[in-house]
Amino acid sequence: MTELAPDNQTSTLPQRLVLASASPRRRDLLAQIGISPDAILPADIDETPLKGELPRLLAKRLAHEKCAEVIKLSNEPSYIIAADTVVAVGRRALPKAESEAEARQCLELLSGRSHRVYTGLSIATPSGKQVTKLIETRVTFKRISLEEQNDYLLSGEWNGKAGGYAIQGLAATFVSNITGSYTSIVGLPLYETYLTLRGLGYVPRLKG
Repeated sequence: MTELAPDNQTSTLPQRLVLASASPRRRDLLAQIGISPDAILPADIDETPLKGELPRLLAKRLAHEKCAEVIKLSNEPSYIIAADTVVAVGRRALPKAESEAEARQCLELLSGRSHRVYTGLSIATPSGKQVTKLIETRVTFKRISLEEQNDYLLSGEWNGKAGGYAIQGLAATFVSNITGSYTSIVGLPLYETYLTLRGLGYVPRLKG
């Protein structure tokens, strides 16, 4: 990935950062590289896929729309980070599981095969510039036995997760291979986020 040229207003841009997500995972990921948002302002948008919309386009569109929505809501000039993660099998986007039946269906589809995780990342500057990217990661699951499925469903870890699993938890035992960004699967690609912020004039201090 090529680093962006700095925004030409870099020297005057406020260093205030807003995370357009209530996800504790995304907050924890930013904290991992020493970034603490000044505000949390979740975007409330319709996440229904458009007719015939491919998973990769869905992830990118939702991230862009979330960022654009928070630009309108923010009452102070700020950098805004928004993201959306979509788990896909072929051309099919899997749901954010809301029931055990839905989570089991996801696990059965993912068992013993590779799938794609698409994360849309959209970052806006205080001057109104918005950059949106798509990060693609390939994940391979081992065959998941019925007993393993049952145990995972009992954990409740799948609730609200794209594709019905959280790779940072118990589902790590299902993963035999990852090609791409691990943090993108969790919910926020740190490498791309860091470089994009710097390219747009925000200066992460990387404090531990």
